[in-house]
Amino acid sequence: MLAGCVVFTFSLPVSATNTPCSGHKGGIAYCQGSTFICNDGSVSASKKNCVAYVGGNLGLIGSEQTEMSPASVPDDCSCRSGQFCVGPRGGHNCITDNGGKSYLRN
Repeated sequence: MLAGCVVFTFSLPVSATNTPCSGHKGGIAYCQGSTFICNDGSVSASKKNCVAYVGGNLGLIGSEQTEMSPASVPDDCSCRSGQFCVGPRGGHNCITDNGGKSYLRN
């Protein structure tokens, strides 16, 4: 018979938490207002504010203070341009460096 129970507790290391633009996105390139622009040219779906996360003006060089805005020309909605396209059902997306769509959160 087992005389006692052993209780195991696990804690995740701090480095295991999700960060904006992690994984295949390659990290944060810069901020476009509160939006994270990732090194692969996509946007992060993070709910965090990019400027606050990277430390305001002391953050990443080249970070823009203006928020992403609708593209004035429908085909000019590269994520790196700071402009997005509006889809047929009202969703906002921009085009990544490899030509894929990256969706902005609402």
